Amino acid sequence: MTDHVDVVIVGAGLSGIGAAWHLQQRCPDRRYVILEARQAMGGTWDLFRYPGIRSDSDMHTLGYSFRPWTAAKSIADGPSIRDYIEETARDGGIDRHIRYGHKVVAAAWSTAEACWRVEVARDDGTHTSMTCTWLHMCSGYYDYEQGHAPDFAGQETFAGRVVHPQFWPEDMDYAGKKVVVIGSGATAVTLVPSMARQAEHVTMLQRSPTYVVSRPAQDRLANWLRSKLPAKTAYGLTRWKNVTMGMLFYRMTRRRPEATKERLIGMVREHLGPDYDVATHFTPRYNPWDQRLCLVPDADLFDTIKAGKADVITDTIERFTPRGILLTSGRELEADIIVTATGLKMSLFDRVRLTRDGDEVRLADSLQYKGMMFSDVPNLSFTFGYTNASWTLKADLVAMYMCRLLNTLARRGLRQATPRIGAVGVAAEPFVDFTSGYIQRALDQLPKQGDRKPWRLNQNYALDVMALRFGSVDDSMEFSNPAGSQRRAA
Repeated sequence: MTDHVDVVIVGAGLSGIGAAWHLQQRCPDRRYVILEARQAMGGTWDLFRYPGIRSDSDMHTLGYSFRPWTAAKSIADGPSIRDYIEETARDGGIDRHIRYGHKVVAAAWSTAEACWRVEVARDDGTHTSMTCTWLHMCSGYYDYEQGHAPDFAGQETFAGRVVHPQFWPEDMDYAGKKVVVIGSGATAVTLVPSMARQAEHVTMLQRSPTYVVSRPAQDRLANWLRSKLPAKTAYGLTRWKNVTMGMLFYRMTRRRPEATKERLIGMVREHLGPDYDVATHFTPRYNPWDQRLCLVPDADLFDTIKAGKADVITDTIERFTPRGILLTSGRELEADIIVTATGLKMSLFDRVRLTRDGDEVRLADSLQYKGMMFSDVPNLSFTFGYTNASWTLKADLVAMYMCRLLNTLARRGLRQATPRIGAVGVAAEPFVDFTSGYIQRALDQLPKQGDRKPWRLNQNYALDVMALRFGSVDDSMEFSNPAGSQRRAA
């Protein structure tokens, strides 16, 4: 007989472990399994092992709503986050539900059976399948097997070593070496100060600047509250404090972009001094939050630059040479190691093939519903975090709403929940209002959002709390018992 569970969760990362916790708490009678393609939990925080890997959000909002973050540092390193995820899974007994080395390759919805048939490729080369009533995708948003790697002319002539941060070699020795990091995003600004501690010199080579903001690695108020109050109370207060500050800052950037831009660049100038060319190297061409801001804890990037251990060059690449990189300006950068921190390659469902009653489901033809389901696709939810705040804020709300839908189905004696657009026309708009390269490169593959609720993304945690925790589950949602499914249920 085919293995059947109520819920299949795909991915044992931050989102998947959180979803399992909510499922156990809110739907304790449901059987579930987590299918994880790799041999370890942790997702991003287990895959990425490059020097200095850390969160670019504070752990009081990147952490789970139900499990306080108690470490002193709120801007945490990758291993600490991985430990936090593993402890959550172990303490909740979630780890016993994970099947490692199980990569989901296809999922087929059957209306007659009112279930998904999930096809799985195992590490040993065999294939298996199982069925579930609900499929919850927590596989992240980028391709684990390949990063974004531009084809640089002459790369094969370079005599040194080229590495992408997503696939950092365990034997990488950069002590006393000249390093060039290509990129200007979160990965690059993390790598530069970290590698500079051992390298002879590190150069961050960027085509265009990114907004870089310094923030203390420790939240002094959070640590003080934790010394005076129970851990959960202190955590909750800090979490809402940081959420509120983040929302206010985001609103200010959208309403007064020029003033915000001037302030952000001024803060960089305060760190690097009046003689540093901030206009060239730290003044982006876009407005704040058109792309994600880069966070550096305790100004480590700026301190490294001031100490002469690193520098920033804004230019374009003509070609690689045996000795390094030739720039369009004619300058040649010598390097022993070149790190291509050139970004991610999006893969919303990790190339899982979806069908509905034999017909292909093309996500690009769908509208996303409340940022967690798709139009006309039954019993399928997915996690995609905020672009302007911590990923887990949205992941928690999505998991709670999934549980609300499951309990509604059980209470009403129904088996299928399908978002429907209905007779009222909804204009399609891009997946997210974001200009980052990894988003723009994948727009033709991504679902759309609508011009009105519930098809439009809020990008606002407070609004999503009202919509997903307290809003109606019947909002553009069709609950039904498909023909033929009642016989199977009986």
